Amino acid sequence: MFEIEVNGRFHQTFPEGGVGVLLIGNIDNSKRPTPLDARKREIERRLQEKYAGYSRADFLELKILQAYRSYYKKFNKTYHVQLQLESVVQKGKSLPNVSPLVDANFAAELETLVLTAGHDADLLVPPITLDATQVGDEFVQMSGKKRPLKPNDMMMSDGKGIICTIIYGQDKRTPISPNTKRALYVAYAPEGVPVTAVQQQLKAIHQNILLFAPNAQVELQEIYAAQGG
Repeated sequence: MFEIEVNGRFHQTFPEGGVGVLLIGNIDNSKRPTPLDARKREIERRLQEKYAGYSRADFLELKILQAYRSYYKKFNKTYHVQLQLESVVQKGKSLPNVSPLVDANFAAELETLVLTAGHDADLLVPPITLDATQVGDEFVQMSGKKRPLKPNDMMMSDGKGIICTIIYGQDKRTPISPNTKRALYVAYAPEGVPVTAVQQQLKAIHQNILLFAPNAQVELQEIYAAQGG
């Protein structure tokens, strides 16, 4: 049985934070045209209509973006999902075509604005743990670069090491690939991001996946709040 632990350091560091997870399998993730492509065009149009005329200052008035901005500011970083949203709304850029499982997440992310990582579940080694980074931690980013990590960043690790942090993204070892059959999505919600938004994100990913994998099977869907575990 797939289990995720939430350790005491996570509780202590993020008393108002939480994480949502969706484990889903029985999927063909080969890159190909799917009904998700039409959904992506629909999302682009909807976002452009919803945020027509928005400036960067207007986007910063959105409560979820305020929450992520506050978190990222502690690390002198900018929330990249906001920048991606601005590029779709203000510059008319299209959602990317990476693979169906990656695209399902990215499309949902721009609607809910909830930061979500995607991992190949079959590459993960127990135990899977939600934690906070410490001084001296490091991991190999998706780019292949070894990255020293700043302390007190929300993260997930498995039995082989750190697989993702909010600030530095995902590792090189476990990302979704065209060969992925089971995906673990992890929605990171620092203080100020409501549980309802996380629930909406997981639901949106699932609905997007059903467009190209109607027989996909949800193996785990859970919200891990720092308070109460």
